[in-house]
Amino acid sequence: MLHTLYESSIKSLPLVLRGKVRDVYAVDDEHLLIVTTDRLSAFDVVLPDPIPGKGAVLTAVSNFWFARTRSIIPNHLSELSLADVLPDADERAQVEGRAIVVKKLKALPVEAIVRGYLIGSGWKDYQQTGRVCGIPLLSGLRLAEKLPAPIFTPSTKAGAGVHDENIDFDKTCAILGTGLAKQVRDVSLEIYTSCAGYALKRGIIIADTKFEFGLDADRQLVLIDEILTPDSSRFWPADSYVPGTNPPSFDKQFVRDYLETLDWDKTSPGPALPAGVIEQTAEKYREAQRRLTEIEENS
Repeated sequence: MLHTLYESSIKSLPLVLRGKVRDVYAVDDEHLLIVTTDRLSAFDVVLPDPIPGKGAVLTAVSNFWFARTRSIIPNHLSELSLADVLPDADERAQVEGRAIVVKKLKALPVEAIVRGYLIGSGWKDYQQTGRVCGIPLLSGLRLAEKLPAPIFTPSTKAGAGVHDENIDFDKTCAILGTGLAKQVRDVSLEIYTSCAGYALKRGIIIADTKFEFGLDADRQLVLIDEILTPDSSRFWPADSYVPGTNPPSFDKQFVRDYLETLDWDKTSPGPALPAGVIEQTAEKYREAQRRLTEIEENS
């Protein structure tokens, strides 16, 4: 099993950013090294306890989906190997299995969220307004109910310790321009529909997810960051799904649910996690990876 990594320390490359989960280093003018640590962020707060092996799971799952969606949209993975950018074996060992070399792109300032089921902030919005991010829905829908069709509900992209803000499509158009906003919406829905169908065959419901995009030098849209991981999505076991109840999950919603039981105001610093919660969360991440990737390899 891979070692636990809360924070990377690569001395041969300059650190560009230490985000909620990822550490980003500059390779050259055109490439970045992204290290996915075992940090866990909940309610936009980085918690003090890592989830062992989480970064390796996120990296493997993202790479799996990047390969499956390459025919839909290009992604940010480069042809450079880890050894190309980290020739020192000790530095490479620190991040092996959790680091990727990507093309340096201009990230869009909007997170592309797609919801296939009514849960989370979407459920709260629906209860108050009958809408989700301005999109009217049928009345009488239940908690966790499957929507008639997936919906695009973007948000602003906030930094560490700052909450994202849900926005409607008109606001998205104002930020990105109408043409680019429509392109982001359409490709997000296409990726979600394709991949959610695949996951369902392997016993996982992808209730909702977020994508991030960037533009290359030719202003071509490129998929970046992570894709359809237990950090960026809600994964539910299909065999125990019951509309009207809050389903169990394969993702960090398990940690969120625990945190909701605490007297915590959801601001930094975050509370420590009990060993049992850490162990169960790590297993949920590994189970999601096994269901999504290993069955495919053996089928």
